[in-house]
Amino acid sequence: MLVITRFAPSPTGYLHIGSLRTALYSWLFARSKNGKFILRIEDTDFKRSTKVAISEIVKNLKWLGLDWDAGPYFQSEKIEYYKSIIISMIESGLAYKCYCTNDRLNILRKNQLLNGEKPKYDRKCRNFIHEHKNNAEYVVRFCNPLNGIVSFCDEIRGKISFNNNELDDVIIQRTSGIPTYNFCAVIDDRDMKITHVIRGEDHINNTPRQINLFNALQSKIPSYAHVSMILDTKGKKLSKRENVVSVSEYKFQGYLPDALLNYIVRLGWAHGNQEIFSINDMKKLFILNKVNPSPSRFDISKLLWLNRFYIRNLPKCLIKQHLKYQFKKQGIDYLEGPNLDELIDLVGSRYNTLRDMVYFSRYFYSNDITCNMEAFEKYLIKSTSTILERVYNEIMNIQIWSLKNVLIMIRMLINELNISFKELSMPVRVAITGDIVSPSIHIVIYGVGKKRSLLRIKDALLYIKKVDIKKCNL
Repeated sequence: MLVITRFAPSPTGYLHIGSLRTALYSWLFARSKNGKFILRIEDTDFKRSTKVAISEIVKNLKWLGLDWDAGPYFQSEKIEYYKSIIISMIESGLAYKCYCTNDRLNILRKNQLLNGEKPKYDRKCRNFIHEHKNNAEYVVRFCNPLNGIVSFCDEIRGKISFNNNELDDVIIQRTSGIPTYNFCAVIDDRDMKITHVIRGEDHINNTPRQINLFNALQSKIPSYAHVSMILDTKGKKLSKRENVVSVSEYKFQGYLPDALLNYIVRLGWAHGNQEIFSINDMKKLFILNKVNPSPSRFDISKLLWLNRFYIRNLPKCLIKQHLKYQFKKQGIDYLEGPNLDELIDLVGSRYNTLRDMVYFSRYFYSNDITCNMEAFEKYLIKSTSTILERVYNEIMNIQIWSLKNVLIMIRMLINELNISFKELSMPVRVAITGDIVSPSIHIVIYGVGKKRSLLRIKDALLYIKKVDIKKCNL
């Protein structure tokens, strides 16, 4: 049997972490079985679906390397096809038009709740035929079996059963004439010959309804696997307000796709005590029925650890491509300073994210720096001018500009002036970077370059002189 899976997001918002895990598991299962992975966009919610969301979903999947064998297919392009099937279902008695108003349905629901009953449609329009005006609004409902049990063996959770008498006659076409999710998903899964549907546990209640639709259409039923929820460290559902859940945001914050996928695959699945998984490892080792049905906890500190690992260990050619994105997003020209290979060598092991690497190296690539005035007032003072002058002169005297020679110069000055490393590094750091936080001072001087370092130290000495003159005139 050729395994065929699909990822079928609704483009009503960004691609979030939960959806990414579904996509990853579906992709891995297909790849591990030499099967096919299909991308399907379920965009029949015309009010909420957007082209921007579709574009973001596609771009993020490409960024992550989750390639698809067919698609993307769009449900919005098949509306008339779905409706033709619904018409034939009505004609064959598998579905019916329901003219019940919202007022009637609300009263029905209210009374059922007051009586302690599970709220569901009472099948009035299924059981009785009434005459209606030609322009009367209606939905189309599926004739769900009235008796018996619908069961399926979840690949993750085992056997799950529902009594048909507890299921509603699900709506398969809205009053607008647009078919609903449950119906379109079944038709597409049938037509695309999907063998395994991997999705979130919030879809478990949809599964018996969809299975009954498959049976009514005399179609083969796929296998189902419902993955657990992802919770935050406090055990609560990931919230847009309190957690970063958008894949685009993780990209913007400087996470590598390798790190994000490595972390996501471990949210519910494990292979012994192994922590680091390459894409090839995942494809080779992933087993669907080994996914844990219990909720997973999202721990950002673990993701940061993984990201730092990949920054240190991935080939530079891969890191550089993602660094270019960060430079562009932060409006910095990476051609105006150390080349990217050198930047990775200088500071690559220092930061957890590429965004931080670029941000805290910005003074390598610009003639302008942002000044922390508190740092200026504390470290650019008359007593540090002698240190700055000596550093200036020694930088001038360096004949071969190298990281090693800059470090030798710094150590020599510390010994000669009989001062601590901090006494030298802090005023120089503030003079060159404008702030108190940076990599080691020899890396800063080398990365900024000889010409820029001299100009900034000179400007710092002028600043000290002006402040001193101002104080004397008070």
